[in-house]
Amino acid sequence: MSLPVLRDGDVVVRPLARGDEDAWLRMRAANREWLTPWEATLPAGVPHPTMAFAAFARQERRAWRKKEAYAGVIVFEGELVGRVSVGGIRWGAERGAAVGYWIARTHAGRGITPRAVALIAKYALAQGLHRLEIAVRPENEASLRVVQKLGFRDEGLRLSFLYIDGDWRDHRVFALTAEEPKLGLMAAPAR
Repeated sequence: MSLPVLRDGDVVVRPLARGDEDAWLRMRAANREWLTPWEATLPAGVPHPTMAFAAFARQERRAWRKKEAYAGVIVFEGELVGRVSVGGIRWGAERGAAVGYWIARTHAGRGITPRAVALIAKYALAQGLHRLEIAVRPENEASLRVVQKLGFRDEGLRLSFLYIDGDWRDHRVFALTAEEPKLGLMAAPAR
């Protein structure tokens, strides 16, 4: 089974490939400080598993094939610039998942992220998922704009939801279900 390449003009979402290692490592290193206030980590005292890049890429591709997660890199004009994922997929009665994303500081505010999230969200719903959620720290104004542009509905605050930057952080949760009008997803600008 061939894994998808999702495209909206010059924005591409595709699975991570072994050949992405150098670009991925450079991008992660360059954006470490930029992402620290927003990216979930394991709490202190919990062992952090290490994995070679090739094993990480294989694990992600296997998750696509098994429909456990759809995690991809965001490519803009041929350059790796971020990541978007639909993870924690629960098929059963819920058919739900969580959407996560980040963009390199150099490409923030250019409309790339909403387009990438729209691509992966449309793909996930087309695969049979019923509900997608996005959790956003209340102070993350850029990410709040993404969910608003895409038409995700605000469902309220989850206290102490994820461990980020050394503490348990509150998040606002936004959702979209398959039967809701996806005007925001459909209206994500093609460029």
